[in-house]
Amino acid sequence: MKDLTVAEVRLTPILVADPPLLNTQGVHQPYTPRLIVEVVTAGGVTGVGETYGDTKYLDLARSLARRLPGHPVSDLNGLLALAGELPLDGHRTDGSVDVGGLRGVQTAGKLRLSAVSGFEVACLDALGKALGMPVHALLGGKVRDRVEYSAYLFYRWAEHPGGAACGSDERGAAGDDWGAALDPAGIVAQARRFAAGHGFGSFKLKGGVFPPEEETAAVRALAEAFPGSPLRLDPNGAWSVETSLKVAEELRGVLEYLEDPVTGTPAMAEVAARAEGLPLATNMCVTTFPEIAGAFTTGAVQVLLGDHHYWGGLRSTQQLAAVCRAFGVGVSMHSNTHLGVSLAAMTHVAATVPGLEHACDTHYPWQTEDVLTERIAFREGAVAVPDAPGLGVALDRDRLDALHRRWLADDGSMRDRDDAAAMRRADPDWKAPSVPRW
Repeated sequence: MKDLTVAEVRLTPILVADPPLLNTQGVHQPYTPRLIVEVVTAGGVTGVGETYGDTKYLDLARSLARRLPGHPVSDLNGLLALAGELPLDGHRTDGSVDVGGLRGVQTAGKLRLSAVSGFEVACLDALGKALGMPVHALLGGKVRDRVEYSAYLFYRWAEHPGGAACGSDERGAAGDDWGAALDPAGIVAQARRFAAGHGFGSFKLKGGVFPPEEETAAVRALAEAFPGSPLRLDPNGAWSVETSLKVAEELRGVLEYLEDPVTGTPAMAEVAARAEGLPLATNMCVTTFPEIAGAFTTGAVQVLLGDHHYWGGLRSTQQLAAVCRAFGVGVSMHSNTHLGVSLAAMTHVAATVPGLEHACDTHYPWQTEDVLTERIAFREGAVAVPDAPGLGVALDRDRLDALHRRWLADDGSMRDRDDAAAMRRADPDWKAPSVPRW
């Protein structure tokens, strides 16, 4: 058996091209920060993970990287204990909702778990490679051979503010030829392209961008274009209770679920109680274990969108799914802008979760850049669960280095996600809207 203690940790912050996708807070910047984590064992096995690359997560990751050498990659409980000791170095953790990043509350524990998630995946990847086992086997074994994903539809511009076509500016990102989608016809055309290119059979629209009646019309257009397909709408907490109830009445029987129409568990509970059978989903009001009791006991949530970046890794995601089963709450998976390492990790843990009846979210088809030697493919809207050792993916060193050089060359304006700042390039007076917006 090779020595499985950690000898070295490599952290590579990168900037990845991101299209001008719109949400209620603004528009995606031309580049989004991600962090690639590599854990190298004394026996020469390297495992890889991925998480957020914003400054506050990178600072915590650097602190954890200094503490990890000498620990076995199999000691995942010890890894979590180390993470719990990380200093926050003045980063804001007042428990408020991080609406700008749309990532739920920002507590000290949440930030630490988000940082440690990439390390846990890297350790599992290394352990699987050393033992000749796929990650899903280390998690107890797969219950499905393929994981279904949903097309993630966005209102979007053809180019970023300032006139640069997405991915074709002076920094040399890969190209984007999608064009604008600003009305129901544009959203349906986008969905048709996703269906043709990846075989997606369910569709989620990021809302909160235009008045609710415009987004309702887009959902109805999707229902007409794709009869019988599961549809979701996510306005990221931009609506009032009354607006949410009006939309629920109009789209009952059309939507699979309505995601985070309002902000906060009390408002979600009120909508759920009066929505007459339209399920509500969330990745905003329940993103930590302490938030579960209030949401589940009040019936505020019928579908919980887990995210291993929020919850501290793949094992915590399994624990979350078990709690959901105990309360009769459905599960799916949330997506933020991620690359193939995170998609592989999502696929492995999703393969182990019983009762995963809703397709998982993914931004991956929007990403024109990756750090893998081979992009992960969607076939009939699903990803086949890898049976190769570890995650079953390999890093492309040249691409990783190029994206890291972009991060090094950045003046700091792209190292932290800020959708409102990106919008101000188009509208200097723009301020992130207060909620409810409608």
